[in-house]
Amino acid sequence: MEKFERIPIEDQPGPKSQEEMDEMKMPFEEYCRKAFDVGNEFVKPTALKGIRWLSTTMYIFTPHSVTNLAELGAEVIKVEMPRMGDPMRHCAPFNETYVYPLHDSRPMTGTGVACFNANVNEYYISMDYHREEIKEAFYSLVRMSDGLTECYRPGTFDRWKQSYRYLQEINPRFIYVWGGGFGYGPKIWGGSYDILGQAHAGLASITGFHEDFGGHCTKSTNWNIDWYSGTQITVAILAAILWRRKTGLGTMIEFSQVQAATRCLGYTVPLYGRFGIVRQRWGNWDTQLCVHGIIICGKSDYPDEKNPQLRDEARYVMVSAFNDPDFKELCNVIKRPDLYEKYQNHKTRVEAEAQVEIYHELEKWAADKSRSEVVRILKEAGLLAMPVLNDKEVYESEHYRQRGTIRWQADPWYGDSLVHSTYSCGLMSKTPRRKFWDLRAVGADNIKIYHELLGYPMSTIKEWYDKTII
Repeated sequence: MEKFERIPIEDQPGPKSQEEMDEMKMPFEEYCRKAFDVGNEFVKPTALKGIRWLSTTMYIFTPHSVTNLAELGAEVIKVEMPRMGDPMRHCAPFNETYVYPLHDSRPMTGTGVACFNANVNEYYISMDYHREEIKEAFYSLVRMSDGLTECYRPGTFDRWKQSYRYLQEINPRFIYVWGGGFGYGPKIWGGSYDILGQAHAGLASITGFHEDFGGHCTKSTNWNIDWYSGTQITVAILAAILWRRKTGLGTMIEFSQVQAATRCLGYTVPLYGRFGIVRQRWGNWDTQLCVHGIIICGKSDYPDEKNPQLRDEARYVMVSAFNDPDFKELCNVIKRPDLYEKYQNHKTRVEAEAQVEIYHELEKWAADKSRSEVVRILKEAGLLAMPVLNDKEVYESEHYRQRGTIRWQADPWYGDSLVHSTYSCGLMSKTPRRKFWDLRAVGADNIKIYHELLGYPMSTIKEWYDKTII
């Protein structure tokens, strides 16, 4: 008779303790609430602890790529121009008053709210790369760091002898990221702006309504390509860190912001490659599903509101009823059963001419109704409908509050701060993202980095400061 070896319980599959047994019996939503434990992220470990990264970046695109690392626990050192800082500090919506501290030597100026979210959890030093006196300090940071992200014009860091070709000699494990507009090629000297990415990549040409409907190509109001590109760079950095664990070697990452926007185009390029068809704009509707779009209602949810952004914009509803039974029910709700008879299958109603007729009838039905009334009627009929929310309504959403994706948090520099970025990027049960602070003043951590980390005497730091080297 074969003798069986006793397997320790910790090596067996399944729960290992009474607590885990109880977890297995929990309803799934209750288990998620316990696992993610919103509000207690700071007692858990961080995924990237031990990684040190240099951020020689500006504006949104490349800073965001590094902030992702900082939110995951990496130590990020943000390098800014002495006195002036990141130009994004001086940007504010419609040039509104600066509201936050910028620098100890310029107390009456400040940092605009547009700079928030892209430089979270970072240590701030100032450095003038042009000055020979500071070169060795920069190289010392490279020796002690895992990587660097920069966004200067192509070849600038190479002229200053601080590009990948030079830094890999100092630190063979170093990961170097350049993020810019076009990358190498015929348009290497092109600029790097979100709107440029949307325009040159073809994204703006398929955004907005067709001219036949009074529309035109449209730029997304927010800098979506900046944020999207930054996230793509972060993915590349994490892959490079994994590669380094396998090989012991660093690498260079070159990222074109303009080219990144092409990834948002979906089937646009394959469609042209296969059939020579140039994709058209289709506004708030969908080229592959119908009904699956946004309609406007005739009445506002806030008719007495003085703020036109609330009064006039609270009239839009997302409606989805592309399955045949759902479309039939939708036609019954709007009292147009003849529409279903005409477009009984999805193949016929997804065609352009059919969509024009269908959405026209939907908005005609909604012309004497408010947004909330339309949503209520469609939901009671078992259909998917959601109001298009503004920022105020998102802030007030109980769903986001319970998940912790929008929350108030005390910031050591700016006081209470409404956070929507850090905690909305995917919940992690074991090593969650977290925000320690939004921003710090230019050069706020010069002593911490130059003196405490690199060992320069305070007299040298004062001399550098007096000469505006830092």
